[in-house]
Amino acid sequence: MPAMSEPGERFAFGENWASFLACLDDERIAESERCLCKMLEVEDLRGLSFLDIGSGSGLSSLAARRLGARVRSFDFDPRSVACTEELRRRYFPDDPEWTVEQASALDEAYLRSLGAFDLIYAWGVLHHTGGMWRAIELASRLVRPGGKFHLAIYNDQGGVSRRWRTLKRFYNRAPRPVRWALVLAVGVWWELRAALARLARFENPLPFRDWAAKKKSRGMSVWHDLVDWVGGYPFEFARPEEVFDFLRARGFTLVRLRTTLGHGTNEFVFRRPN
Repeated sequence: MPAMSEPGERFAFGENWASFLACLDDERIAESERCLCKMLEVEDLRGLSFLDIGSGSGLSSLAARRLGARVRSFDFDPRSVACTEELRRRYFPDDPEWTVEQASALDEAYLRSLGAFDLIYAWGVLHHTGGMWRAIELASRLVRPGGKFHLAIYNDQGGVSRRWRTLKRFYNRAPRPVRWALVLAVGVWWELRAALARLARFENPLPFRDWAAKKKSRGMSVWHDLVDWVGGYPFEFARPEEVFDFLRARGFTLVRLRTTLGHGTNEFVFRRPN
């Protein structure tokens, strides 16, 4: 299996997701389903095959299965695989329509063995492989004619993104107490900036409404997203037009786009022609 980063430098995504499962509830699951349907412009996924690349907590795989898809999930991180398996055990025990495996998004032989899918889902994953463009290329080959490729890639902010990459690499080399201090420092800095911006608009400076909105963003958690952001390494990024040009050259058509002005991800849905 190809390695996705230098030993000792990769963020422990699975450890973060294992903690997230403790706060997973029906509301978060329902929000994940709603967001998936909205972005794909469907009411359900019945009769469709769904490949979740880098399944993480397993929440998106669970949402897709509850919406009726035949699901295949894989992740490079063993603890992420365990999280996905745990959700399968809780909600769909012994279900032959949901397969969970450990594998790399850069393992061409493994990906080729999977065949083609109606929906390829790679949300916030391929920029953490250490070979983003190669991973996008390999994933795109798995979309069957008429199928969709849903991915989210970190926005390129120029020098800001490069400084974040340095911080993330430092985080993963630092001892645990320093890591937690970094996460807290970044969290406080972001919240203070947001509070000042709300005050400038004569709004309530407290963050609770923003936190509630985050819960409605794919059912995610403010704290676990923060840890993921500060520690998520390897870390690559791209401008929206770069992703668009890359997949258009491979025959895909952009059908939906949601961009961000600053840090965060640009979200795309591409369709492969029949």
